[in-house]
Amino acid sequence: MGNTDTKLNFRKAVIQLTTKTQPVEAGDDQFWNQFFSETLVGVQDFFTLIPAAEIRALREESPSNLATLCYKAVEKLARASDSACRTQLEQQIVLNCVRLLTRIMPYIFEDLEWRGFFWSTLPGQHEDEAGEAVPLAQALLNAIADLAFCPDFTVGTGKKSGPDVAEDLQSIDSCEYIWEAGVGFAHSPPKHAHYLSNRTDMLKLLLTCFSETMYLHAGTEHTQTNRWISYFTSAENRHALPLFTSLINTVCAYDPVGYGIPYNHLMFTDYMEPLVEAALQVLIVTLDHDYGNKDEEFANENNDNLFINYLSRIHREEDFHFILKGLSRLLTNPLIQTYLPGSCKRIQFHQELLILFWKMCDANKKFLFYVLKSSDVLEVLVPILFHINDARADQSRVGLMHIGVFILLLLSGERNFGVRLNKPYTIRVPMDIPMFTGTHADLLIVVFHKIITTGHQRLQPLFDCLLTIIVNISPYLKTLSMVASTKLLHLLEAFSTPWFLFTSPNNHHLVFFLLEVFNNIIQYQFDGNSSLIYTIIRKRNVFHQLANLPVDGPTIAQSMVKKGKKQLLTQATVDKTSEEPQSMEGALPAKEAEPGTLKVSLAATPDLGKMTEQSHPSPSETTLQEIAAGAEQVTEEIQPLDTPDEVSPQSLAAEESAPEEDEDKPRKKLEKSASLVGIL
Repeated sequence: MGNTDTKLNFRKAVIQLTTKTQPVEAGDDQFWNQFFSETLVGVQDFFTLIPAAEIRALREESPSNLATLCYKAVEKLARASDSACRTQLEQQIVLNCVRLLTRIMPYIFEDLEWRGFFWSTLPGQHEDEAGEAVPLAQALLNAIADLAFCPDFTVGTGKKSGPDVAEDLQSIDSCEYIWEAGVGFAHSPPKHAHYLSNRTDMLKLLLTCFSETMYLHAGTEHTQTNRWISYFTSAENRHALPLFTSLINTVCAYDPVGYGIPYNHLMFTDYMEPLVEAALQVLIVTLDHDYGNKDEEFANENNDNLFINYLSRIHREEDFHFILKGLSRLLTNPLIQTYLPGSCKRIQFHQELLILFWKMCDANKKFLFYVLKSSDVLEVLVPILFHINDARADQSRVGLMHIGVFILLLLSGERNFGVRLNKPYTIRVPMDIPMFTGTHADLLIVVFHKIITTGHQRLQPLFDCLLTIIVNISPYLKTLSMVASTKLLHLLEAFSTPWFLFTSPNNHHLVFFLLEVFNNIIQYQFDGNSSLIYTIIRKRNVFHQLANLPVDGPTIAQSMVKKGKKQLLTQATVDKTSEEPQSMEGALPAKEAEPGTLKVSLAATPDLGKMTEQSHPSPSETTLQEIAAGAEQVTEEIQPLDTPDEVSPQSLAAEESAPEEDEDKPRKKLEKSASLVGIL
């Protein structure tokens, strides 16, 4: 009953504020205190009891009352930071102010005339050391930074003081109260649900302050400086270093599985997950803020982003190990398989983790070299391939596809990445791709093939990046499996069709990339790639068709019309006769896009239905080694041909479409294969 009466009283206060036509005096403390003194359950109560329509009506009809409400909330936060916020009542007032501002500020940002409100000075405000009035936004950010390291509110008490002796937050050494052990801090403070929940509320208010850019008109966000982030990441924020360290340590130290007790996340409330998610979002927002080429009207004299500066200066190997292990542990969390379904906790902020990893590699080259120095990079590669494969059919997750591909493109530029890909792939992650036995390079090629052939139309600009990654790693691939080799040849077959080549003036670049892949592997890693060489010979007709590509207009038009008709006639038959290759155990198909969205990709190109993997070897069929052993017995009977020109493209095409020959005619087939090798 008490909680119901509290909510009812708060709702009555909101109604009084929104229905008053005359401005309420700022000195009427009895009226304004009812918004901050009531004890509510959580932040959700503020969203329920203060509807969006009433906030907008208050902004339009009684702007002075809205301005006074915001000023009162910031003023109480500033006073709490001065008084160390030790009593239960003071802490509840701080939480109510934080949650109230989190609810109201987005509606202030969405109005152009209100965006400068927090950067104005109000009568009666405190002055800084220089005697100048401090803008409301700076007072709010200073109060949030101070309260983030307030003993008994967001952190534990470090010193044993008397009951009436409170540490001054203005002079406290916040580096002693870093939230988590890790980078630059070895002590692991105790975790209390009360502290974790309060930290989460403070970070959510920070995110709300930083969100002003979201309400700018399209095209102007890159020309206007976000003054909130500029001030928060500048030297004027004396807590910049402990805040950065607390955020990155909180993210990298989080272990959602814990001791591995099944279904523990269903029995106990995890206060760490919302804190980690909020810390991760604040961290990537501050690291993404750049001062270059922007309006510096409101920028500080020292406009260096200290968060980016601190990130670039991390150099100890133990810090790199802590960050990489933490990120890889969180990225691999959705891939964990157990015998008990749903027994392991699953996190959902993998996209933010990929952005943080991208920022780390981009800002700190020493960290990038550390990642590539050992096989630990594969612990990041497999989750990235899993997530981009899962998101390939959903247009709403195209941003996840881009960040994953860009990370792999960055890594592929280093030699060590290509060398590490030769490690055998033994962990069976549940992905809807064909089963294979090979290396991590095979996994990468198979996933890329799946993305290209079954992804949606908005992924076509990424085809260049996907093939560039394969080109970059191709000189170091020692042994490609038959499945990966077949996928590469199938891509060449699809990209070299006249229908696809002449659709866009840049489509021929994809063929160039694939030819460069084959050239690099044959030139540098010929000995171990017998599967690829065999597949090239088996699909020799693709190269001859590419060599005889029509170049005149009428022939091109006739070829495209003929190919289109042939596709319409044969596609239904191919769909009935072809069988999907067996996927990995536990794999689920990629989530489909929203109804009504386009799904045009290479899967609809002519002749693509004749998948080359229909004839790929499996454990139940004749293996490549058995074919090679049989060929050695017959090779002695082969007589060298006078000239390879005796085999014409027409005869090769007829041979490709002819049925299997009898066992008593192996000599003729091997003679033609030998002549093809001479041609290629």
